[in-house]
Amino acid sequence: MEYLNSFISDYKIFTIPIAVGAFTQALKYIIFSLKHGWDISYAMTHGHMPSAHTAFIASLVTSIGYYIGTTSGAFAVSVALAVIIVDDAVRLRVYTGDQGRYLNMLIRQLPVDEKKFPRLKERVGHKLSEVVIGGILGFLLTIFLAILLG
Repeated sequence: MEYLNSFISDYKIFTIPIAVGAFTQALKYIIFSLKHGWDISYAMTHGHMPSAHTAFIASLVTSIGYYIGTTSGAFAVSVALAVIIVDDAVRLRVYTGDQGRYLNMLIRQLPVDEKKFPRLKERVGHKLSEVVIGGILGFLLTIFLAILLG
């Protein structure tokens, strides 16, 4: 137990974002399951409220800014990484979902055996509100944990 406490204390700049990301993913699972029924396969679902990817990266940016400073190279790199991840969550994965929807429509209209072509997931990206809530959650939880852990 002492080793675990030492590890968390020594590496809180990264363990806090991991904890925030895990908490957000668990929260997403609970919210999704309340709407759609309980199924363990929902635990790692993509999309939906809140964005765990955004919460994690917002937490990492906040943690680096808090512990190292906003003028550091690490902070600049984390902000650049955040832009890429948020863009992926909002825009790029939505295109993947659109492609899945179009392919599913095409399969239904063609004279093919639908059992050979499994239905593709149509919701893999996030709505803007899901990303915003994930970012706010990541920021606030990180500040809370950073103050709590010292």
